[in-house]
Amino acid sequence: MSDALQEALWPLDRLPDALEALAVRAGVQLRASALPGPPNARDLPSLGRFIEAAAVGQGLEAEAVSTPLPEVEKMVQGLGHATVIVEGKDGPRIAVTLPSRGGTLKLLGPDHTLRRVPARALRDALCAGKEAAALPDVERLLDRAGLGGSRRDRTRAAVLAGRLAQVHIQGAFILRLPPSAPARLQARSAGLSLRLSLLLALQAVDFSLWMLSWWVIGVGALQGRLDSGWLLAWALLRLTLVPLRMLATWLSGSLAVDAALQLKSRLLAGALRLAPEEMRREGMGQLLGRTLEANAIESIGIGGALSALSGLTELVLSAAVMALGAGGLWQLLALVAWCALLALALRRYHRLRGEWTSARLELVHDQVERMVGHRTRLAQEAPASRHQDEDHALDRYAELSRRMDRALLPLAAGASRGFLVLAIAALLPALLGRKDPAALALSVLGALLAFGALEKLSGALSALSGAALSWKQVAPLFDAAARQERATAPDVAAAPPSPGDDQGVVLDAHELTYRHRGRAEPVVRGASLRLSAGDRVLLQGPTGSGKSTLASLLSGLRAPDSGLLLLRGLDQHTLGAEGFRKRVACAPQFHENHVLTGTFAFNLLMGRGWPPEQADFAEAEAICRELGLGTLLQRMPAGLLQTVGETGWQLSHGEKSRLFIARALLQRADVVLLDESFAALDPLTLRQAMKCVLQRSKTVIVIAHP
Repeated sequence: MSDALQEALWPLDRLPDALEALAVRAGVQLRASALPGPPNARDLPSLGRFIEAAAVGQGLEAEAVSTPLPEVEKMVQGLGHATVIVEGKDGPRIAVTLPSRGGTLKLLGPDHTLRRVPARALRDALCAGKEAAALPDVERLLDRAGLGGSRRDRTRAAVLAGRLAQVHIQGAFILRLPPSAPARLQARSAGLSLRLSLLLALQAVDFSLWMLSWWVIGVGALQGRLDSGWLLAWALLRLTLVPLRMLATWLSGSLAVDAALQLKSRLLAGALRLAPEEMRREGMGQLLGRTLEANAIESIGIGGALSALSGLTELVLSAAVMALGAGGLWQLLALVAWCALLALALRRYHRLRGEWTSARLELVHDQVERMVGHRTRLAQEAPASRHQDEDHALDRYAELSRRMDRALLPLAAGASRGFLVLAIAALLPALLGRKDPAALALSVLGALLAFGALEKLSGALSALSGAALSWKQVAPLFDAAARQERATAPDVAAAPPSPGDDQGVVLDAHELTYRHRGRAEPVVRGASLRLSAGDRVLLQGPTGSGKSTLASLLSGLRAPDSGLLLLRGLDQHTLGAEGFRKRVACAPQFHENHVLTGTFAFNLLMGRGWPPEQADFAEAEAICRELGLGTLLQRMPAGLLQTVGETGWQLSHGEKSRLFIARALLQRADVVLLDESFAALDPLTLRQAMKCVLQRSKTVIVIAHP
């Protein structure tokens, strides 16, 4: 490790100070609660959990980065605000990186001064341990090849990169604002506010140069002295607009892409924060409709907003130009009157588009539900009347489409052209009075500018009308992202497992009560349960008795209305929502569990760190074979890396059930809770799967029908 890098590293006992200094550099206002003392544990997993929990406590998000060894140098160059755990001779130390460019990193030292260190130095410090193990074999290979000098160095680096291509280097944590942060802070952090200001400044300069160019040509023409000097000045001004508009177009595209990224991230976070009851109240078609409306906001809303902002700026500036011209007050009155007419037309269009949007979403919902229940319709509905409701809905939708298109016609065709006629008519008194040619030129110029601005605004406002209606559908997701889940206390997150973890009381529930939203009677009333390490509990009861609801309470998926729930003596306030769910793994009922599009390994190990190590693959395969999925692995050409298809359609009901069981077991939780997980298995497979569960789990609760 180089001396420059060594001086820039923070000692482990100052890790909380390093996180606070990095948060300040990232522009985040520190919360009143101070971070706890440094973690006692010195292993990478515990330090990583401490950093993640401490970042959440300060309103940030810490993303662990795992990078293949050949790409580590590129990774450290693009870290931005991050902490990196570096193994030194005297134990782990912390590097605090700031955004930088090129091959030189900006590191914040323990004395809060900026130090510049080559990215290669940090890369070598991270990879030294992995490369040292493979280096003797590589050196012997180079000796046999007789290589020396610079060729030997280049060959050594290439051979090491090839041999260690599958080795991942961990220890880097990128700190940033979470998707649930206020939109204003997210925009500032992503640089959206700065780019928007720059875009507006470019448009103002563009407008000024465009106006000046036409003023030059207008004055020259009206005064009868349009010589080569005036034409050259006009041409130079027009040429200057080309790079400005290219830069503005690039900046607008960059702004739109990053704004869409921020929006989609927040909507995804909001969807994950929705309570199960909120999801159940909506059908599949309604959820699909929300997804389609979110895409509409991204495709037309953001671009429409930027275009509307540009058009509004041009309209205000054009009004100022007309006020200075010969038309003066008359042209301004014409502009105000025309804008009022456009507002009325836009209001009517917005109302009709709202009716059309509602009809379209109803069609989507109805069609999806009909597709899901297609077999039932074939068996129960008469063929003659099977499509009557669909025909009526389509007729209504077509009629609403025609009405909406007719309302759009004045905005699309006459928004700007009609004003141009009105503006020239308002200029007639000035023309008859033989006003100053320069003033006449300004009036004509202002009318032309307003013409272009209105043309841009008419298209942008119609797009924004659709985006506003789409926003009503996705606003619940946007608002749900702001819901705060209590984070695990950093000292608890970093605490290593104690030797007594396999003894004593694990889960203690006392007088838990829960009622579903909108219902007066609780579905769970006064439930108490105490589980010790090694307990195997079978929970039985009739359908609708609250077994699954109790399971969701015990696993932290729902919060009880009253009562106390402790995990190894700690409540959910201390452990946090995520920390509690990591310690109690739940496999919900079949209709509430999911197989995602991806590989079989991804669906097994999604509760573990990603990308997985070779030991993770080995453990996953061993559990699958113990559950009787060995024949499935042999049947799949790629084994664990086989893509199983969306919703797991390539898997049988029993194979999906055992996938869910394996997923819960692989989380290495203190308590494993299986809700109707064995219902689809035959007796022989059930016995085999139960044996695996009892061997692999510390404490288990199995829910089943009597």
